[in-house]
Amino acid sequence: NSQNFSINALETEGDKKIGFLIKNKLLIKTKQNSENEININIIANKNKTIKEKNTKNEITKYLITVNLDIKVEKNNKILKEFKVSNQSDFNVSAQYSQTIVNENETITLITDSLISKITRELTLINFNDL
Repeated sequence: NSQNFSINALETEGDKKIGFLIKNKLLIKTKQNSENEININIIANKNKTIKEKNTKNEITKYLITVNLDIKVEKNNKILKEFKVSNQSDFNVSAQYSQTIVNENETITLITDSLISKITRELTLINFNDL
């Protein structure tokens, strides 16, 4: 995974928790002090929907979908715009606190997958064409 860029600025909008996780993980994964400094803007949207109910009409499973709109710039010129998304489900627990833990673990798994997709897209940018 050869990265020929570093992130100068990384702005996130939308879902604050997803934005925070993506921003921190992306900054850790990229190297510093490259001649190709890029600015990234990410708009994060999270959608939680009911996936399953039991015979008593109680919710037993939720589906979380995370969509990211990403814009990459260098010297105020747009290099690339792309979207990545991922989804996963989690079970509702008898205890509400465990349901929250399940949801947070699912969000972490989704963001880890999205980071891989983002870094793959970023490494495809040909800085020699600029």
